[in-house]
Amino acid sequence: MSDIDLTTASGAPVADNQNSQTAGRFGPVLLQDVHLLEKLAHFNRERIPERVVHAKGAGAFGYLEITEDITDLTKAAPFAEVGKKTPCLLRFSTVGGEQGSADAERDPRGFALKLYTEEGNWDLVGNNTPVFFLRDPLKFPDFIHTQKRHPATHCKDPDMFWDFLSLTPEATHQVTVLFSDRGTPKSFRHMNGYGSHTFAMVNAAGGRVWVKFHFKTLAGIQNFTAVEAQKMCGENADHATQDLYQKIETGGTAEWEMQIQVMSEEEAATYRFDPFDVTKVWQHGDFPVRTIGKLVLDRNPKNYFAEIEQAAFAPSNMIPGVEASPDKMLQGRLFAYQDAHRYRLGANFTQIPVNCPYMARQVANHQRDGAMYDGAAEGSPNYEPNSVDGIKERPDAEVYPHPVHGEVGSHARDYIQDDFVQAGDLYRLMDPEQKSRLVGNIVGHMKNVTHKGIQLRAICNFFRADSDYGKRIADGLGLDLEAEMKALRG
Repeated sequence: MSDIDLTTASGAPVADNQNSQTAGRFGPVLLQDVHLLEKLAHFNRERIPERVVHAKGAGAFGYLEITEDITDLTKAAPFAEVGKKTPCLLRFSTVGGEQGSADAERDPRGFALKLYTEEGNWDLVGNNTPVFFLRDPLKFPDFIHTQKRHPATHCKDPDMFWDFLSLTPEATHQVTVLFSDRGTPKSFRHMNGYGSHTFAMVNAAGGRVWVKFHFKTLAGIQNFTAVEAQKMCGENADHATQDLYQKIETGGTAEWEMQIQVMSEEEAATYRFDPFDVTKVWQHGDFPVRTIGKLVLDRNPKNYFAEIEQAAFAPSNMIPGVEASPDKMLQGRLFAYQDAHRYRLGANFTQIPVNCPYMARQVANHQRDGAMYDGAAEGSPNYEPNSVDGIKERPDAEVYPHPVHGEVGSHARDYIQDDFVQAGDLYRLMDPEQKSRLVGNIVGHMKNVTHKGIQLRAICNFFRADSDYGKRIADGLGLDLEAEMKALRG
């Protein structure tokens, strides 16, 4: 037993932690009981705002080990030499659910990797799917609203869900992934992860290539059927969180191969798909994957709130050798994530230990004050340039220069004819049983839509991907498409 004295937050010893101070044995509680007030006030503030998206999650620590030399592609610190290990944190999550939602719900899974490098933290914030629903960040808040709760009923609303997606043809590819077996992975260990966006790699000589990041699970892909997932939601809402923790707690690891696809700037200029459109994949036949490392998780968090709930990932956290691309969704995320962390955690969220770039040689800037400021800078200048602290720029960290030109305006990308090609290709890759489960999952969800026009519009998108795909969904919903279209035309 410990003989350490119980104290208040200010260090004063506590005489009685079992009974509040009262005016006599039966009298009212006194306002002067500062220990009681402190406990109640702290309790009221023990929860921070949950993430607007990716609220439900789990995570673990480990390392990325490099197994192939790619210094010809990048000067980024983790890839400096074969065998190098960089410590990391990986957080998994569902996208649309709240904190108390079930791990087995049909939803994309977040796959957010924080690498603690000597050049600062590098966050690769992706999903378990290689594509996304949208290619423009302007539509993202609207999309998430349709995945959340109806503003009047406060219930999930299939009409909202399918109304938006049926009016967003570019989402057909990701919708096909979501309602396939991959929409309900068996655990976080049994799914792949993807950076999803296109990124740039820059080498020491200043050469640039475009890359996609993939993490392929070494435990093998395993998924629930819709029936199995629904059953698990009722039996254990935290099954994947529990699985990850117990695997590591009993001496096991969770592991993935790190792979990249590489595209030259010349190839990007002529590729048949927009290489910066996150609703599209780079076909592996055109750009084969290369295995360059292994990601290993081998340590559980000691305190979930401190190390996972307060973990803050941002695509804008990049290091020399890794840069952004013209991907519109990525460009929007460069602002949105940091802004969300400042709201949720406070202006000094990078001083929270799990977010601190502790492997970097030093952190030196002129940002001061704000909530939870640690005061480490003491009285040093909070302005630059100055004649005191000697902090200076490092020219070799400059972003790769490239020309930008064109008229200012809200430009649509004219790839409408391509929005269904890859969704159709994915459908045709599936075996008969996988197709049946995909169609059954969509029908099972879409049958709850109350407006037939929304159903028909969504079915048209699936038809444009593959006629068999669309017809089977229509048949599953009991719709006579020819009759319905005549009725709509009046």
